[in-house]
Amino acid sequence: MSSSVLLSRRQFLRSSGLALASAGLAGCTSSMNTDVFRYQTAPVFRDPALENRWIDPRAEGVYVGPGGEGPVPTGLPPQGLYVSDIYASLYDGGYQVPEVPYRQIDARFYRQEVSDPFGEQPGTIVVDTGDRYLYLIQPGGRALRYGVGLGREGFAWSGRGVIQWKQKWPRWTPPDSMVARQPQLKQYSARNGGMAPGLNNPLGSRALYIFQNGQDTLYRVHGTPEWKSIGKAVSSGCVRMLNQDVMDLYDRVRGKAPILVI
Repeated sequence: MSSSVLLSRRQFLRSSGLALASAGLAGCTSSMNTDVFRYQTAPVFRDPALENRWIDPRAEGVYVGPGGEGPVPTGLPPQGLYVSDIYASLYDGGYQVPEVPYRQIDARFYRQEVSDPFGEQPGTIVVDTGDRYLYLIQPGGRALRYGVGLGREGFAWSGRGVIQWKQKWPRWTPPDSMVARQPQLKQYSARNGGMAPGLNNPLGSRALYIFQNGQDTLYRVHGTPEWKSIGKAVSSGCVRMLNQDVMDLYDRVRGKAPILVI
């Protein structure tokens, strides 16, 4: 067979492959983001024996605490482009929300899509206080999972309720019991109008207010500027989320959405 015939055949196969690839790409580019695809199909590396252990703070990529210690990162490996994008700095409501230093947070608390472990109706919020996760149930047996931090008030209520209303950049009004414990907060009491919205406001960029049987439970899902509190039990507050995460949740949750706290 002549070289010209071989070349023609090779060119045909190559061009056919390119055409097929182009057709395949044309059919999926409108509905698939390659960075999201890589993130969702990445392998999971877990070593439960290492979770919550402390290691040499000189190790690369480890957060160094005030005592010179750092936690072992576990869970999903950081997915550079996807994670850096969802936790990047953004401008919202007149405020420049800072970038989240996500490499210093346990990767299992990153926002991610997972299998639905509860079987609730799509649109339901489930707060798992034991594992420090908040789930937004999706169709098809899936759920969006966010890492949360829980304060004293976050453990004080459980059961079913509804998101009665939502607020962007809310004012914070500490309850009288908190003011009694921390008199320095008196300036932010209900009588004094609460704390103005802003980057240092304990409710962060968004708040979702939970009611049960038409009554305010005083239980909130809200943002926080304190990213180090995600995945932890802290001194005060309800259900804390990273500001970028609570903004994402806020946009997905419809009015009177059901919520289950366990």
